[in-house]
Formats: sequence, structure tokens, C-alpha cells
Amino acid sequence: MAKPIHLTPAEHECVSAAVAAAELRSAGEIVTIVTERSDGYADIALAWAGFAALTALTAFSVFTDFYLGVYDRVLGDWGSEWTHQGIATLAASIAIAKFIAVVLLQFWPPLKWLLVPRFIKAGRTRARAITCFKVGAERRTQGRTGILIYVSLAEHRAEIVADSAIAGKVSPEVWGEAMAALLAGIRAGDLATGLAGAVERVGAVLAEHFPRAADDQNELPDRVIEV
Repeated sequence: MAKPIHLTPAEHECVSAAVAAAELRSAGEIVTIVTERSDGYADIALAWAGFAALTALTAFSVFTDFYLGVYDRVLGDWGSEWTHQGIATLAASIAIAKFIAVVLLQFWPPLKWLLVPRFIKAGRTRARAITCFKVGAERRTQGRTGILIYVSLAEHRAEIVADSAIAGKVSPEVWGEAMAALLAGIRAGDLATGLAGAVERVGAVLAEHFPRAADDQNELPDRVIEV
């Protein structure tokens, strides 16, 4: 299956030009990544399904007579004698049905994303950003001056991850303006403009702390990476 394209060729050019312009003023190397999502959250879906099954079993154990009465009325069998095995089988069937139903319901994306807690989305987006940074930028520049701007669309999260030389001089709070520019563009429905604005502000910080040397070379690609 082809990967989704979030930016048009013209928008790619816009962000790439912003990266190139920012790097002309500093020794920093800016990498931009846009992804549809940072995780599949299958474990969260299974956890909710397990919780639903456990809740159903608990309710059955507390209101056993009620559930047995409902079952008999539905089947029209008013005189049945329930055995321990029959009760256990019914309880297991209810739990399995609840489990499967909740798993299937979460194939509807709006519900799936609603059920993933925000702190888990934030943690996994950050973890994926760090992984992408380690693969694509960390220690790949001579002066350890790589920096990643990472956008995860489904989670509505963005991260900025800097290599050790930058992190040693610039506190994470400094990237607030860059993050604000990025989020403003995304909220306005213009991801490319948001990315370009974030790149411009990151470039300004890098130019202050890591001015470009005469022999500086472009060590990482300027293009947006879509994964």
C-alpha cells in the first residue's frame, strides 16, 4: 500500500527552501518528518476489550439471577435448571462477546483515538520522534548539530529533538516559538506553512548559538520526510 502524501510537491519545495535558508545562517542541520501516526495502539485496544470483558463478568457474578432470567425469557424456556457448567459457559460466552465487540468497535478510527489516553499519545509520539532522530540525524553531523522537527498527525502532537551539542546550549523551552508557529499553521489547515515557520524560528536560534563556518557543508537532506 502506498504511503499517504500529506504535502503537495509545491509544499515540499516551500519547506525545503525554508530549511535551506535556515541552514545558510548556521552550522545546524534541520530535519523535518511528517507521519500519519506514531503507533498503532493495538495494546490499548486490547486493554479496553479486556476491561469490557472483565466488567461483564463482574456484572454477571453480582447479578447472576437477573442475567439467567433474561436468558430464559429470551429463549422462552421458563423451566430450565441451570447447572454450574451451564452458568460458567454463559459467563464465558458473554465475556468473549464483549471482548470481540469492543475490539471491532475500535476499528472505527474516531472511537479508537478517543479511547487512547492523551498521556499515552504524548509518550509514544515522543518515543517515535526520538527513534526517528537517532536513525536520521543523531551523530550524523560533524559537530553534533542535527535537530528534528517531527509531526504526528493522528495524535495531534509535534516534537523537536536536538543533538547533544545543541541540547547542551539550548534549553527545550527555547523551542516554544518554533512549536507555536508549527501548531498555528496546522490549526489553520496549512501544514507546510507551519513547518516553514517552525524551521525559520529554529534556524534563528541555531544561527545565534552555532553560526555557520566558511567551510560548512550540507550534511543532511533538506527535504521533508513523510513516513
